[in-house]
Formats: sequence, C-alpha cells, structure tokens
Amino acid sequence: MTQRPDGGRAALAGFVTNRMGRGSSRPASARPTPKTGDVKVQDFESLPGYKELTLQRSAAELIGLGNPFFRVHEVKAGATTQIDGRPFTNFSSYDYLGLNGHPKVNAAAHAALDAFGTSASASRIVAGERPGHLSLEKALARHYGTDNCVVMVSGHATNVTTIGALLEPGDVIFHDALIHNSVVTGAQLSGAQRRSFAHNDLDALESLLAATRHEHRRALIVIEGLYSMDGDVPDLAGFVALKERYDAWLMVDDAHGLGVLGKTGAGLFEHAGVDPRAVDIWMGTFSKTLSACGGYICGPSALIEYLKCTAGGFIYSVGMSPPLAAAAEAALGVMHAEPERVERLRQNGALFLACARKVGLDTGFSLGLAVIPVIVGDSLKSVTLSDRLFKRGINVQPIIHPAVPERASRLRFFMTSEHTPEQIRETVSAVAEELAAIEKGGSLIEQLLAKRG
Repeated sequence: MTQRPDGGRAALAGFVTNRMGRGSSRPASARPTPKTGDVKVQDFESLPGYKELTLQRSAAELIGLGNPFFRVHEVKAGATTQIDGRPFTNFSSYDYLGLNGHPKVNAAAHAALDAFGTSASASRIVAGERPGHLSLEKALARHYGTDNCVVMVSGHATNVTTIGALLEPGDVIFHDALIHNSVVTGAQLSGAQRRSFAHNDLDALESLLAATRHEHRRALIVIEGLYSMDGDVPDLAGFVALKERYDAWLMVDDAHGLGVLGKTGAGLFEHAGVDPRAVDIWMGTFSKTLSACGGYICGPSALIEYLKCTAGGFIYSVGMSPPLAAAAEAALGVMHAEPERVERLRQNGALFLACARKVGLDTGFSLGLAVIPVIVGDSLKSVTLSDRLFKRGINVQPIIHPAVPERASRLRFFMTSEHTPEQIRETVSAVAEELAAIEKGGSLIEQLLAKRG
C-alpha cells in the first residue's frame, strides 16, 4: 500500500476522531467559497464531502476492512446468497416473505414479457398504458379499501412527486423526525413549510399543530408504517385522531409494513386495528414484499386523478415495466393466499429478538417483526463488526452516519420467512462473539494509528 506523509496520518486521525464523536466536525460554513474562474471548481473532487469519502476508504484500508457496500450477489438473494463464489446467510434483503422467484410470480412476469416486452416505452399518459398497470392498481385499491391507486416506477420518486404535487408555499408538512429521505426531498420540492416532531411522539406533534396549524392553508402529516432503521411502528389511531382534530391530511409510507404488519401482513392498518379509509394517503413500494420495483399511492378518486394529471414523476416518466407490474400483482395474490408466510416471518423475528436480548445486544425499539437493528455505537465499530461477520459467512450491512446519528450506528438485520432457526441462533451468537472481541481490543483509533505507524 502506498505510504502517505505524516500530515496525511494526522488528518486521518482527526477524521476518525470526529467520526467517532470525540471531536467537532468542521461546520459547513467554514468551507472556503471557491472563486469564480478557479479551475478547481470544475473538478468533481472539489465537491463537498468527496474528501471525507476518500478518508473513509483510507481508514478502512489501514485497519484491513473490506468495503461492505456494492457487493455483487451472484444468485437470487434471500435468506441466503452467494458473493465471490462463497455462500452466505443473508440479512440484507427486503424479500420479507420469500416471494422473489416464487413460481407464480415468475410465471406472471414471463407472461407479461411475452405479451408486452420489457418496457412500456413511453409515459402512460402518452402511449405507455398497459392492462397490467390498471390491474395492479385495482388490486392495491382493493387491498387498502380505497377508491383508486396509481403506480409509479420508483418508490423514492413516488414520495417526492406526490408530496411535491400536493403541497405548495403557504402549506405545511409535519413529519416524524426519522422519516425517509424521499419525504424530506418531496417537502423541499413543494416549497411548503416543513416541521419535524420527535419520533412517534403524538404529544410533540399535537404541540406543533396547536401552535402553527392555523398559520397555513393545507397541512399534511407523514409517518411510516414500519420504520426501516428501528423496526418500530406508530400509534396509527392516535395520528388519525390528530389529523381529524386539526384538519390535516394523513399520509402513511407503508413500504416496510406491507407483508409484515398485521396477522395477514395487510399492513399498519391491520396491525393497529384501524379502518384503512381513515388514512387519506397510503404509499408503498414494490421492492420489498412484492418483489418488483416501483411505488404506489392509494386513496380517494380525486387524489389519484389529480396525481395522474399533475405529478411530474408520473406524467414525465415512463410507465412501469409490464413484467414488473405483473410480478407485483402476483406477489400480492400469493401474500393473500399464503398467510403462513407472514406467520413464519413473525416467528423468525421474535426468535432473533429474543436471542439478541438474551446475550445483551442492543436492539433499540424494534418489535422484532422484520427489521432488527443491533446498535453498536460509532461508525468504525459498526463497519468492523460487519466485516468480521462477513468473514464468517454472514452478510449484514452497517448503517452509519449520516444515515443515523454517529453514536447510534448499527448493523441492520432484515428477517425473512425463509430464514431457519439455526441460521438465526448461529448469527446472534456470532454477533455477540465478534462484538465482544472488538470491545476487548480497545480503542479502534489506537489500532488504526498503530497499524499506520
């Protein structure tokens, strides 16, 4: 490995100190403003954050860590996978009910492929409408008990374009502090005021509503069904009561809830025992339980008609690929027909959570339904733990700052109905063993600098 000068060593030590929360990061305002005409302005390496990325890679190299991101899976990745020719127990897949590759799902995709090819070839409003789009929308509307539905090609873009189309300056958006990036981006696009409230805190939201709701014309409250970083759920009935009391729309991003929450996996409304029609906007994605790609909005006819005629992410984007639409509808049908998959997922999540707590792992607020974090602290420790588990044949991704606060960095385990009890027990034991070994080894900064020295 190329040796860096001592100045680089000092910079790296400072970087790691900051990343571990033991120093103060340089504020954004402290960055020098590039002068017009400066050739460096045109250099992509001058982008804010690029130097930090390179230092991260340097830190990983110095302590012998592999890059945990962008690994190539050589087979269908579910409860198991294969990377670089090696088999792994896999906890980095959203395939909660094991429907990716299900014979009925594959058959539906093949039939659509034969009939319509791989692409809708145009936006649906122009020339891209296919029967599968309408059929999928009707199936989802039935599932949520709503008037209608619209499907789009990206889950992230579904939130961005929907919120951007519905709200404008003069309106306000209240969202959970841990809400997905796509909601924040949509709020920024809309130009509406954005106010966040403490995670799952109804009292905090009500205080905001009481103090500021009267200042705005329209108001939208956005929460998630199953929070993808922490694995907990909101009090849906409480949020419905607040939206009615303060004359606001309520939007639920149920991307991780469908197939997971409720006895049959219907989603947050089943889990909470709330009539789904009490929620104004249901949002979800196809890339989790439904084994495809894209997103959807379910709600009243006026909402769906409005989005189909005004939402830029729908009007100016190609229609969903016909095979993907067919696969998603088939997966929804299998989910309804085979509720035992949901029960297996529930049992697996409960087993993992019980085993983790027994050995003293910090699983935060997770309910053990499909998403279970193991919170280990700083980012470097999380990446190190992930790397050690990878070497033992367990694939699980670290979640580090800025995706979560630095001191809340973690490994995030996604459960599926197809994991076996043996895989779960062996994995929890391995996590506990490797975490103990890391903590016994002392300061990771000292290890890093010792290897560099």
